[in-house]
Amino acid sequence: MTENTEIDQGILDFRLIEQAAEKLSAVVQSTPLIRSETLSERYECNVYLKREDMQQVRSYKIRGAYNKMASIERSHLEQGVVCASAGNHAQGVALSCRLMKVPGTIYMPNTTPNQKVKKVRFFGRDYVTIHLIGDNFDDAYRVAMEDATRNNRIFIHPFDDLHVIAGQGTVGLEILDAATDFHIDYAFLPVGGGGLASGVGSIFKHHSPNTRIIGLEPEGAPSMYESFRQGHLVSLDHIDPFVDGAAVKQPGKLTYEICKEVLDDIHLIPEGKVCTTILQMYNEEAIIVEPAGALSVSALDFYKKQIKGKNVVCIISGGNNDITRTEEIKEKSLIYEGLKHYFIINFPQRAGALREFLNNVLGPHDDIAFFEYVKKTSRESGPAIVGIELQNVEDYDGLINRMKEFNMDFQNLNEDSTLFELLIG
Repeated sequence: MTENTEIDQGILDFRLIEQAAEKLSAVVQSTPLIRSETLSERYECNVYLKREDMQQVRSYKIRGAYNKMASIERSHLEQGVVCASAGNHAQGVALSCRLMKVPGTIYMPNTTPNQKVKKVRFFGRDYVTIHLIGDNFDDAYRVAMEDATRNNRIFIHPFDDLHVIAGQGTVGLEILDAATDFHIDYAFLPVGGGGLASGVGSIFKHHSPNTRIIGLEPEGAPSMYESFRQGHLVSLDHIDPFVDGAAVKQPGKLTYEICKEVLDDIHLIPEGKVCTTILQMYNEEAIIVEPAGALSVSALDFYKKQIKGKNVVCIISGGNNDITRTEEIKEKSLIYEGLKHYFIINFPQRAGALREFLNNVLGPHDDIAFFEYVKKTSRESGPAIVGIELQNVEDYDGLINRMKEFNMDFQNLNEDSTLFELLIG
């Protein structure tokens, strides 16, 4: 097939995805599609979870990486392959290198969770060399491309490649194979570079065109969203790397064109909402999801009216979450849910002001989770940064009213993102 025959009216030829499924049959697991009782009751619909976190590399990325490498002539692989990744694609390439006995050089951002770096080493063993470079995927991508060109190595793109897209599209094939006795009304999936969305979206448009395909991006990295909004491929100046598996400054050229045809909607998810979902999935479903893997379930709150009474699939794209991030995840969740607030409070320059605050301003269920005087000298008086954790979001108004009643000079840092980042980080 040529590239022109592999894409018809912006949709990847389903035969390329079916061919990928044959190549991958002995390598990847056919992950289960499981109905979630908890989510189904909460949203008054049937919510099914496609558990790609149960792959050997704990994400769907092995599908595209292996399918791409398996499509290359062996003689061309001898020089080795190169990839850039925020973590999951690197694990897929690393395992593919070991299985195919091909040397690989892998570039990852310095911000990649340590858990993912260790897993890349584990899956690749002696076949891969890892370099940590830059602050985000795009920094690593630039250096990886220079390496591939300079050393005549094949670059395994994480998303903007027909064979990679076809490999990711096998997730959609498995979903449809498992849903033989019901129609899928909605499918929610994460969007980073757009490989998964392009592949899954294409197979659904071929075999289940009435299913609405909803792409989800983190608010801090809305590259596909902005590209859709502006009508052309957009490269963002800055992104928030927290949802590392979906944080790219620019989607692929190929994936952008396909996603324009296969996505029925694209929605931005706040990072705090992602964190809430991560905690809920662990506590309620006993499922460990990484931030990008939580995007699909996070979207359900925003589509609650539309999905009522429907059959819904959420792709859990990955479960490579670093346990050292737990406190950060809890913090972001509490702030998003309105249960934790940071204030600068300028306490009066008199004895007993702090005790008055504790006795008269704090509610019976309010806890001080953080306290630090701003001044390096005269630490017993003056402005302080105070973090207050509430038991119920409704308690906030009472706290503010009491601070006003007792003439507290305060500023809510949650409402000033610049000052919050400067003082809290």
